[in-house]
Amino acid sequence: MLYLVGTPIGNMGDISSRAVEILSSVDYIACEDTRVTGILLKNLGIEEHKLISYHEHNKASKGQELVDLLKQGFNVAQVSDAGMPAISDPGEDLVKLCIEQDVEFTVVPGPVAAITALVLSGISTRRYHYEGFLPNSGSERRKRLKELPKYDETIVLYEAPHRLRKLVSELKEEGFGPSRAAFCRELTKKYEEVLRMTIDEAEAYYEQTEPRGEYVVCLEPAVKAAPVFDDEYIDSEIRRLREEGMSVKEIAKVLSDATGFNKKEMYSRAVSLLKS
Repeated sequence: MLYLVGTPIGNMGDISSRAVEILSSVDYIACEDTRVTGILLKNLGIEEHKLISYHEHNKASKGQELVDLLKQGFNVAQVSDAGMPAISDPGEDLVKLCIEQDVEFTVVPGPVAAITALVLSGISTRRYHYEGFLPNSGSERRKRLKELPKYDETIVLYEAPHRLRKLVSELKEEGFGPSRAAFCRELTKKYEEVLRMTIDEAEAYYEQTEPRGEYVVCLEPAVKAAPVFDDEYIDSEIRRLREEGMSVKEIAKVLSDATGFNKKEMYSRAVSLLKS
């Protein structure tokens, strides 16, 4: 059996008794960093000899090795350095391998930084989009950033301290300047900090303050700009609708419904424009 075991994101008191029981009883523990998980096990009084390195850079080879151990009847736990495995974590790939090869697995729930930050943020929790880490750079990062303004729910992002200023600047460029955000760091630890401000305010703040620690950023949707129904827009819509085969009467109704302008005025404008 594979056990995906949630571990503390900061406060050691958050580990569950079930997680301790599973980590104590399994034959092997697959982890991102054996040093980090070794400290956790030492604090729990669990032997460290059963650790297997499994991370983003060796998952292609190690994943199948772990599945082979499971097929041989060994019990294996998989953990991330902090929080839930398979969330921005190579455990996702291990789960897929288990499904493909009909290997049994289960989840031992634990803390999740994204949910913890979302509840702390004070921003709507009814619906949210979990983005996690954006690509570090390049076209893939730009592509994901361009998608963010399309979401009408709270957005949850992870970011490293050395890229936080860049993230804030990029969010402002994408229209999030007036949007409220919560910058959460050191979650569940002694110096837990949640800074609530708009992206515009954050840009000024982080110019003066060095970002420290891993961040979870909870972000309101981008403020949508009100459409501008000026003469140029009205005229272009009249021409477009005419090309689609609409009568002047139909055009007047469509534009009146869309803009709130008087239907008779739209009719007269359409007649005048289409005669010229």
